[in-house]
Formats: sequence, structure tokens, C-alpha cells
Amino acid sequence: MDTMNGLRWRKSSRSGAQGGDCVEVADNVAGVVLVRDSKDRAAGTLRFTPDAWRAFVRVTATR
Repeated sequence: MDTMNGLRWRKSSRSGAQGGDCVEVADNVAGVVLVRDSKDRAAGTLRFTPDAWRAFVRVTATR
């Protein structure tokens, strides 16, 4: 958990188990879903609306 702002980051279930392909998602704050690269957390985050994130997950789940 990021105690600075209350975010709870978790490894995406779609991230690779090996090889460093790790994406972390924080979706515990109302109105926003944040995504970051666990290998370079200082590089910043991507912001999605919850609806946009659900659409992204829905499309990628079929691949």
C-alpha cells in the first residue's frame, strides 16, 4: 500500500510470472484506475476512468 495517498497497488493478474513483465494496478480509489510499471515506478502512472479500464480489460481478456 502506498501510505502517501492511500493507494493499494496489486500486480495485475495478466502480468507475466517471470521476465519482469509486471504491471501494477491501483483501483481502490473512487473514479480512477491507475496503472504503473513495477520495474520503474518513478516513471509515472497511466490514469483510466473505471469504464475505460473495464473496456480495456474486457478486450484484452479475449486475446
